[in-house]
Amino acid sequence: MAYDNPNFFHTKSSSINEEISLEPFSISGYSLFMKREDRIHSEVSGNKFRKLKYLVEDMKVSPKRAILTFGGAFSNHIAATAAMGKLFGIPTVGVIRGEELEQYKENNPTLQYASGCGMRLIFISRSDYRDKDQGDVLKRYVSDLHEYYIIPEGGTSSLAVKGCSEILSDTDTKFDYVAAAVGTGGTFAGILNSLQPHQEGIGFSVLNGTFQKEILGKFSNNTHYHLTDKYNFGGYAKIDSELVRFINKFKEIAGIQLDPVYTAKMMYGIMNLMKEGYFRKNSRILAIHTGGLQGIEGMNLRLKSKNLPQIEI
Repeated sequence: MAYDNPNFFHTKSSSINEEISLEPFSISGYSLFMKREDRIHSEVSGNKFRKLKYLVEDMKVSPKRAILTFGGAFSNHIAATAAMGKLFGIPTVGVIRGEELEQYKENNPTLQYASGCGMRLIFISRSDYRDKDQGDVLKRYVSDLHEYYIIPEGGTSSLAVKGCSEILSDTDTKFDYVAAAVGTGGTFAGILNSLQPHQEGIGFSVLNGTFQKEILGKFSNNTHYHLTDKYNFGGYAKIDSELVRFINKFKEIAGIQLDPVYTAKMMYGIMNLMKEGYFRKNSRILAIHTGGLQGIEGMNLRLKSKNLPQIEI
């Protein structure tokens, strides 16, 4: 099968660094820049662009006829994979956690977007989702499973890590610290693989715990990093009024939209570590904006249902 956009990944492969003024945040003594990976592409941005790059290229030369992957109700990975499938003319299937979501999919902006890109959505029970890697669980939902190119939830794999190792460029060696939000760990592993000896990686886990160290050890030999879950705000996709206020204040001051699940928690953590004196004085810090802005609309629906402040878009 022939696929469109043969030069897609080569024509869109770099992002710019924007300096963040720290004075409005009452912080001094550091230089902070943000790498705008969110601006690589309007639909497949940030770390999803990087993670999918080599996976899609591998799928294109395989005998598989479609991509099958996994995610939750507001998954950036589901949205990005669906968009990538549309751009390349590759059929995609998304296995969605929670069979109860099927009756509400019309009110879910992420699932509506994925479906609009041509992704076929399969809703499975949460128990089956947990056991999806066991035996014949998936075959109950997809009989011809052998015909699909399977990408794991979040996209983390050796090929995804390879793509994420390209986030940093030669000009980024001037920074002393490189920070990123950490979900499954694949993006951070790729970043660690491209750090120079004088650079320290700072990972902000958006989930409870720092279990990602196992993934980091699997895909990277670099141990010069610090991983913390102190700023996860209760766990994956959980936020509160304090984080919403920070997101809105950051946008007002810096002019940059942060996503509530990943990048906002990282930036909140960086600001707090600066105030606590974690970083060396006069050091240069680079924060990676990993995209994920498509999830804001869905998050605002959840915030509204709880009578909490909205994220300004």
